[in-house]
Formats: sequence, C-alpha cells, structure tokens
Amino acid sequence: MDLQDYRNQLDQIDDQLAALFRQRMETVRQVADYKKEHNTPVLNAGRERDILYRVTGACGEELQEYTKILYSTILELSRDYQENRLSTGDSALCRDILAAAEQTGEFPSRAVVACQGTEGAYSQIACTKMFSLPQIMYFGRFDGVFRAVEAGMCRYGILPIENSSAGSVTEVYDLMEKYDCKIVRSLKLKVEHCLLARPGVKLDDVKEVVAHEQALNQCGDFLKSSNVKVTVFDNNARAARYVSESGRTDIAAIASASCAELYGLKILSDHVSNSDHNYTRFICISRNLEIYDGANRITFVTSASHRPGSLYSLIAKFATRGLNICKLESRPIPGKDFEFRFYFDVEASVRGADTQTVLSQLEKEDFFTFLGAYSEVF
Repeated sequence: MDLQDYRNQLDQIDDQLAALFRQRMETVRQVADYKKEHNTPVLNAGRERDILYRVTGACGEELQEYTKILYSTILELSRDYQENRLSTGDSALCRDILAAAEQTGEFPSRAVVACQGTEGAYSQIACTKMFSLPQIMYFGRFDGVFRAVEAGMCRYGILPIENSSAGSVTEVYDLMEKYDCKIVRSLKLKVEHCLLARPGVKLDDVKEVVAHEQALNQCGDFLKSSNVKVTVFDNNARAARYVSESGRTDIAAIASASCAELYGLKILSDHVSNSDHNYTRFICISRNLEIYDGANRITFVTSASHRPGSLYSLIAKFATRGLNICKLESRPIPGKDFEFRFYFDVEASVRGADTQTVLSQLEKEDFFTFLGAYSEVF
C-alpha cells in the first residue's frame, strides 16, 4: 500500500466516526430531554469516570492517554449540548446586555471622571485620551475612585489594570469584585518613565527615588544599578510634587515627562524603564452597564468547582466556539484556602449567538459576574 491508500482508508474510518458521533449526539439529545423532564443535573461525574475507565482500557496501554483526551473532549461536548437543550432560552443576563447595547448612545466627549493621584498622573493622561473634555476628580487611593463612581459622584472612573512588564494591578482586580461597577472602555497607553529632580540636581547626587510601586518595578534594572534607596508613593505624580516641594537635592521621582513641567522639575534621564516597550492598560468604569458600538471584548469573573478539569471545562466553552480568551487571571477567594476566582477577557461581541450561549451557561454557575463589554482604544 502507498500513502494514498492509507489516506483513503483513513477517510473511510473518519466517515464511520462522523456517523457514530452524530448517532451518539442524537442519543445525548434524548438524554438531555429526559433530564429536563425529570429535573436531573447535566453532570454525572461518576458516570463520566466509568466511561473513561472503560474506553481507555479497551484501547490498550499505548493509546490510553490519547483515548482519555479524545473522550474527555467528547464528554465536554456532550455536556455542552445538553446544557443548550436544557436552556430555556430566557437568560436575564443576555436580556440586560442586549438592552444596554440598544440603549447606549455614542461614547461621550465630556464627563465627570474620577482618577487616582493628581495632575500629571498617568491616569490623568489616560483620561484625557479617552475624553476630550473631562472634569477630573482626584482621589488618593484606587478604592476612592470606585466609591465615587458607585455613589454617583461622577459617571466614570479611570484605573490601571495591567502593565506589559510588571503584570496586573492586583488591587484593582480585588476592588472590581468588591464594588458593583462595569467596564465601558479600555485604553492601552505607552508609559515613558522619566527620572525627575529639582533644578541643579545631578544624577550622581540622587540617593533616594520615590514613585508608585508599579513604576519602581518597571524601572527595577535602573534602580539596582544606581544603588539608591527607594520609597513607595501611592502615585507617581504625587511623588513628583513631593520632590518639588521637599527642597532636597538628593531625591528624585519616577514620573511622566509632563510632571517635570507641572512641578518645575528637571529630567535627569528619560530612559529608566526596563523596556522601551512599556504599556499600561487602563479601564474606564461606570456604575451602569453601558455597551457602546464596536464593543469587541468582554470581561467576567467566575469560579471553578474544586474538581479536576473544572477550569478546562470553562475554557472549552469558548474554544469549541472559536472565541479567543486573550487574558486569564486568577485571584484567591478571601477566607478559602487555595481556592480561586478567575477573571476572563474574551474577544467577542455580545451580539453573537455563540457569545450569548456561553454567557447563558455561565450565568448558572455558583459564582459569575459579568464585568462589561467594551472596545480598547490606543
């Protein structure tokens, strides 16, 4: 036999497999109808375990792991098919999402917006890129921004969520769970850290550098080589203002170049970041669910049951429908040892049928919170 003969043989086998798969899924449909009539849950972990044990044994030791992977996928698809059959098609979440998408107008050019820090902070720079005419309220801490939005003091809030080199801003993730706010837009901002000091100060004079913890992490290589003391501030712009008002000639701040002009400082170096490719992603939050035209990214948080394969099952819901998970972040559940909640960013439109199907399924999980549908601007 030559290669073409083997391929022809495989084609015949694939045709048989496809016919058997169709037959299996028809039986799965009948099982789903039975479970619906008798109010029986979709998942039967013991039954699935028995199936895996039986079929892996039938295929022999050499193919055992391959068989397990194949049938784990088949069982996942079967559960998904059953869940669709059991769905009433009346998802409160999807109704709210589609209503918000229909009712939300154009993204505003002017608004009252809360930012953490002070004038010259990267949050302020991000805010003026999202809104052409913002009225900015400044708060000392991230939770102040959330409280202001939740209380209705302002319509929007701007917060950093992740950095390309330092990773996620975990405090913001934790606060997203605490406060009832939704993401309505995100922005990817190129961050160019500078070392700022009072006029007349030279680089060799600097013995202490002050900045936000994230900025210190993003400039770690420079700081280690300089052998200086580092002091954490709650915001880079506040650090720059402190240096300006301190009168000291042995201290510098890491902040944006705009802070030099704002606070009368001198740029000692504009190459202090670990990488020239340094970006921070900011989110814009609102108390209400607002979904603007062009929204192509959704964010939600959910938990996975404490059993093998539970996270895989969550991911498979998107993978089988061709929906790309562009970020997955885990955060510990307070008060529970080694249990986690998972933050997903998925490239998807909420108007898509596949997206609505998955969201309807996730809505039934023990814990699930939809955090927003939005687009990212640059």
